[in-house]
Parts: sequence; C-alpha cells; structure tokens
Amino acid sequence: MATQDATPNRFLIWGGRGWIAGHLERILKSQGKEVFMTTIRMEDREAVKAELDKIKPTHVLNCAGCTGRPNVDWCEDHKEETIRSNVIGTLNLADCCFLAGVHCTVFATGCIYHYDDAHPVGGPGYKETDPANFTGSFYSETKGHVEEIIKYYTNCLILRLRMPVSDDLHSRNFVTKISKYECVVDIPNSNTILTDLLPASILMAEHYDTGVYNFTNPGAISHNEVLTLFKEIVRPDFTWKNFSVEEQAKVLKAGRSNCLLDTAKLEKKLKEYNYSVPEVHEAYRRCFERMKAAGVK
Repeated sequence: MATQDATPNRFLIWGGRGWIAGHLERILKSQGKEVFMTTIRMEDREAVKAELDKIKPTHVLNCAGCTGRPNVDWCEDHKEETIRSNVIGTLNLADCCFLAGVHCTVFATGCIYHYDDAHPVGGPGYKETDPANFTGSFYSETKGHVEEIIKYYTNCLILRLRMPVSDDLHSRNFVTKISKYECVVDIPNSNTILTDLLPASILMAEHYDTGVYNFTNPGAISHNEVLTLFKEIVRPDFTWKNFSVEEQAKVLKAGRSNCLLDTAKLEKKLKEYNYSVPEVHEAYRRCFERMKAAGVK
C-alpha cells in the first residue's frame, strides 16, 4: 500500500451526494486539499477500478452505504439491497483500493453493540476489540459482519460513528430526528459531533493510520440531556415526551442500539497529532451555541 511520500494528497470521496461526504468536501477544500466526489456504486467492481484509475487518489474516504430511508427500518424489507451496498460494496471498494495501493477510510458505525451485564449503563464502554453483540436490526447485523472481515485489510482505517450530529438541523442529524419524534427513549449513548471528529478523520487518513477506532466524543449523553441543552440554547419553547424501550419497540420494525463506546484508543492516537476531542456534554453545548450563533432555530 502507498505510504507518505512527495506526492500531494488527492482525496476521492465515495457516496458523493451524502450528508457526511458534503461536510468532508467542505473541510478538505477549506484546507486547500485536492478533492473529488463520486457516486459510482461500490459493488460495481469494473466501474470502481476505472474510477480509481481515472482519479488516481492517494486517499479514498468511503461515506457510501445503505442506512435506509427514512431510517434503518427500511433495511428490514430490503435485505438484498442492504447486503449489496453494506457488505459486497464496502468490501469491493476496500479490495480495489488495496490492489491500487490506495488508503481507504471507512466511515462505519458503532451501532453494533448494546448494553449488557458486562457493559451496563454507567459501566465500562465497548472497546474496538469487543465482538459485536447487537443484531436487533438488519442494518447493524450487516455492519457488524463486514467489520470482522474488512479489519484485516492493511490499507483500511475503520471509524465507528454513532448518532452523528452537525451544527445545523439537517434531516440526517440525530438531534433533528429525535426533536421530531412524538416520544423519545432516555438512554445514555455515545454520539459523534461532526465538527469535532471529521477534521480528525482527515488527520488520521493523512497519517495513513489503519485499524478500527471508536469514533465518538468521549462519554455518553442521554436523549433528555441532549434535548434539555437544545431547549436551553436553541429553542426555548421546545417540549418532548418520553417512553420506554418496550413502548418504542411497538412502533419500530427494527431494534435500536444503545451503548457507550470506549474512546481511549482514539484519544491516544489523536494526542500524537496534538488534536483533542471534547467530552460529549461540553461538545453538545458548543454545538448548540454554534447553532444559535448561526441563527438556527
């Protein structure tokens, strides 16, 4: 695989029309980096190889994949399409990048765990080495399986995001989603504040880091804590209602992952680059302050 040399970095973002892809493109352009976007289907091997040969990137950022619309429940009734994208496609792109000597960063998910006796609420978080234990949704099941294989590719950096949050109220934003639900559960979870983490993903890619990393802000925050901060800073007249996980299960086709991810490995790595990620409560406060300053309501 390629390593750092005199060649200027050239980024190719897969899933080019996606939400996170757009954020990465803006960050890279603001840093003066050369960046290309593509919407080529990852499972189309010949097209993937042709795109890599045409662009000749040093780095691929894989933001593509199937999360379902409007949510992961879609995957329950579209299993073949989900496998084609999340398993076959993800592996194919990683393999084509490996053969071409290109570093591949995979924006994966940490929604492959749920609280258990060894990892209770308030207890230790899941480490990168812990086997996936959540199969309550087909989406999570595919993600857990593919990670077990792709982690052996020596050109791949696998970043496990959870419940990603941007500084606006985009429809894909976790805060936007829960603010529109009739009722929400109240369980602590690891979250990824994109403003904090996406620049770190570029740093890690540029340093040719590989392996699996839990890619969230340190700590866990509950839905009620998130919405309390949202009400305090962004939308003072906001109200919400809670319900139990059992009640939630009655209105969802698939289960939802709830867990804390251990971020010690990520924090140690980023310290090498003099980069730090704020604890999740502080990160949310800063995020909502940025929203308010931008006039978001």
